[in-house]
Amino acid sequence: MDGAETKADIPILAGRLGGLSLARQVAVLAVWPLLENALAFLVGVTDLMVSSRMVTGETRVAVMDAMGLGGYVGWFFNILQGAVAVGVMALVSRAVGARDGALAKRGLGQGLWLGVIAGIGSLIVLQLGTALLIKEMGLSPAASVYADQYLRILAWSGPFSGAMMALNAALRGSGDTRTPFLSMIVVNVVNMGLSILFVYGPAPFGGHGVSGIAWGTVIGWCSGLLSVSLVLAARKGVDETVLRWTREALRFHRETMARIVRVGIPQSMEIAGMWAIHFVGIQTISKLPVYGALGAHIIAIRVESMSFMPGFAIATAAAALTGQYLGAGSKPMAVKVVRFCWKINIAVMSIIGVCFVIFREPLVAMLAGDSPEHLHLAAPLLVVCAFAQPAFATCILLKTTMRGAGATPLVMKWAFSIMVFFRIGVLLYLKSTGTLTLVGVWTVFAVDLCVQALVFSWLHFRGKWLDAKV
Repeated sequence: MDGAETKADIPILAGRLGGLSLARQVAVLAVWPLLENALAFLVGVTDLMVSSRMVTGETRVAVMDAMGLGGYVGWFFNILQGAVAVGVMALVSRAVGARDGALAKRGLGQGLWLGVIAGIGSLIVLQLGTALLIKEMGLSPAASVYADQYLRILAWSGPFSGAMMALNAALRGSGDTRTPFLSMIVVNVVNMGLSILFVYGPAPFGGHGVSGIAWGTVIGWCSGLLSVSLVLAARKGVDETVLRWTREALRFHRETMARIVRVGIPQSMEIAGMWAIHFVGIQTISKLPVYGALGAHIIAIRVESMSFMPGFAIATAAAALTGQYLGAGSKPMAVKVVRFCWKINIAVMSIIGVCFVIFREPLVAMLAGDSPEHLHLAAPLLVVCAFAQPAFATCILLKTTMRGAGATPLVMKWAFSIMVFFRIGVLLYLKSTGTLTLVGVWTVFAVDLCVQALVFSWLHFRGKWLDAKV
């Protein structure tokens, strides 16, 4: 499958995708998520660059360890809220493929309320659990203070980010990936601008340290939600598949909510399990007898995100198209979409992996400033992740498209089982031997990805994911 199908080979989908070749459909849907992910990368880079340069010496190591924990907590809650987004996207993409505009709008409206609920849940959990989380991580006293300040403020972004993620997922499922990108521009510009102002600006705005970075994030999410809501309110037109606010869609609708939750609950269970698994990894790293290990780990993760930015953008496009083709009753085209995007993902992420090896030290230095501890620890990690890029690309693409098709229980079962074995069983065994290093932890992660890639390749070709119900 080479993406060279004629227009006649492809079922007519809704909106601007109708009649385009498969390659052009993927390009149209992937370009905006790619730019959106690039902005998210810049925000993460900005946060690390600001935090690594606002202090020096031992205080910098403490701040970087705190930001490392904050980055993982923020990642977890965004993905947990994204469980709702997965259900919304699966429902809306099927509805658009079937030309059911009323169902698509209900998916948007009910997704909004579910996103808010998920965000409130993350707010409560983080406020109640921050102290215990920091204690279990074994951070230094100074790092614990910084982490507590950051996480308690970050928690307030939950309801806003949860709602916005649900709305953006609905828009992507309908084939509109530009509006989510534009709303994320608002989030990222506000976040970066205010974070820098609150740290480096003149009194009374500046001088707030990690608390200033956290408040920049909260206000950024509020601004983004407002922007996408205004766009939906301003939309008019006769095409019923174009998403916009309607009173009927915003009223409570039990059946639509149940359909979203049916897809989202397995995803949320998977994410909760993944968090528990990742917590073991992060706790293991934070307790290594290595000065600055957690900060070096998050720096390497931020650099690695340069590869999964395009990876997730391509996977997002593939998931939206897969759902739409399944909604239109065309399983063969859904499979063609996945396999076409699979090849692209492996090629793109592998090339970026080669760049990780060649430019590892400059990339780490960009984030860590003049910190020799972090440069020494983080640079070798990029070599490990470079070799895992083909497997990572496969996991991203296949798991995302299976979720987009509604097969979240299948993804949960296999991903969870493999990660438990490697990221808990193998990792704790190596820890007990007293020989585990930071590079060793990353090697275990890489082997886990390789095994997952093999298993999900088998599941893809088996084909039962195509029969999932939404």
